Amino acid sequence: SVPIPVELGGGIRDVDTIEGYLSLGIRWVILGTAAYRNPELVSTACREFPGRIIVGIDARDGQVAVEGWTEDTDLSVVELAKRYEEKGVSAVIYTDIHRDGMSMGPNVEGTGRLAEKISVPVIASGGISGIKDIEKILELSKYGVIGMITGRALYEGKLSLREALECVKKKRS
Repeated sequence: SVPIPVELGGGIRDVDTIEGYLSLGIRWVILGTAAYRNPELVSTACREFPGRIIVGIDARDGQVAVEGWTEDTDLSVVELAKRYEEKGVSAVIYTDIHRDGMSMGPNVEGTGRLAEKISVPVIASGGISGIKDIEKILELSKYGVIGMITGRALYEGKLSLREALECVKKKRS
């Protein structure tokens, strides 16, 4: 048990798995490939677990990529996100896979464009490597970007969690 909300995603394909994770205290479950392949699962999950479902959209050049980034689709990020606006998803996590883990900065333009076109909150993911990147993403809050995910920069010590949290707190006050 940890004193912060936890989200979990990866390989989730059915309502029973979602229910199991939520019963363990997970705050949000992320549906990625399943959201693309099985829209009814998202609808059912949002009905059964309101406020607890996030759709994760991985993108390559603005198009949805699925199955761990191994399969490109003809569907745009915006088209997939719009499918779930009225279903009750809590948020959309948008990952630009060209930038994820590359420490080259987030796709600020793509993230902002998506957030402007949908009514669901957006969480930015991919490429966040320092305080300047965090500041850029925070500027998108006016469009509905509510958060960001970083990994590699923390693991490699390029970004301090304390400094990141202080930056967010300062910008939001």
